[in-house]
Amino acid sequence: MQKNKVLVVGTIAFDEVETPSGSSGKVIAGSATYISLATSFFEVESAIVSIVGRDFPGDYLEELADRNINMEGVEIDNTGDTFYWKGRYHKDMNRRDTLVTDLNTLANFNPIVPDAFKDAKVALLGNLHPDIQESVISQINPQNTTIILDTMNFWIERTWDELMQVVSKTDIITINDEEAFQMTGKTNILSAAKQISDMGPSYVIIKKGEHGALLYHKDQTFLAPAVILDNVVDPTGAGDTFAGGMAGFLASQAEMNFEVLKTAMVYGSSVASFCVTDFGTKAIVNTSISQIKKRVDMLKKSVDFKTF
Repeated sequence: MQKNKVLVVGTIAFDEVETPSGSSGKVIAGSATYISLATSFFEVESAIVSIVGRDFPGDYLEELADRNINMEGVEIDNTGDTFYWKGRYHKDMNRRDTLVTDLNTLANFNPIVPDAFKDAKVALLGNLHPDIQESVISQINPQNTTIILDTMNFWIERTWDELMQVVSKTDIITINDEEAFQMTGKTNILSAAKQISDMGPSYVIIKKGEHGALLYHKDQTFLAPAVILDNVVDPTGAGDTFAGGMAGFLASQAEMNFEVLKTAMVYGSSVASFCVTDFGTKAIVNTSISQIKKRVDMLKKSVDFKTF
């Protein structure tokens, strides 16, 4: 097994976001960007598998490489432009409307996993078409790799059979509560977690935004707290940053079990809490591991209590 390596599969993109705090303009984002930045806080080496177009700035790829992120698996397609998404958030910031989605070069994405990461300790499959996620699984050694899956309602609605093939090969799935209810037809979060576990994943993580996340594993549950903030600027990337922080912590540990994953989730919550305080990746790139650890300690205190 390759020690302390994380394989990240997802989008590198341009986003444009409108929130009650203002507008971001066109910024660099994408699931793979957020995830890999989050993993870079830990003693791990990450690799991104993604695609960008002719319009993507090469110096940003170099900035990612400087954070110990392997860019060998990032294809540069000079025949088209980079994936672009534009969205507008509602006042409560838990709902948003997609205004524009331009797949561009992502429509022709054929992921190639670098040889050095085919037995990475953790593989995080970001929100992409299940066929792309399946292609990545076929290139890695699942005996040596903990596979974490993210998906969304779009794929649940349109590619159910393909998604179920991927879910059945997944060790950890991370989705939000709305997606969990959609996948199962349940209206209770624990019932949904149990049913999703029956689909294949040993560990089910259901995110509830500002209310934290539920972990379910063999009738054991854990509620990971979220950092309570009064300055949320842009929630985009929070879920990816949560997953990336979790994956980075997991890969840095000697083993993976329920207790370790509980701590990993708290680290993920801590990293995500910095991400949302500015547009795009601005806040996360200026955060330090010492700041993250301080916030982890704060989260531990927030759930500590004494019985009488």
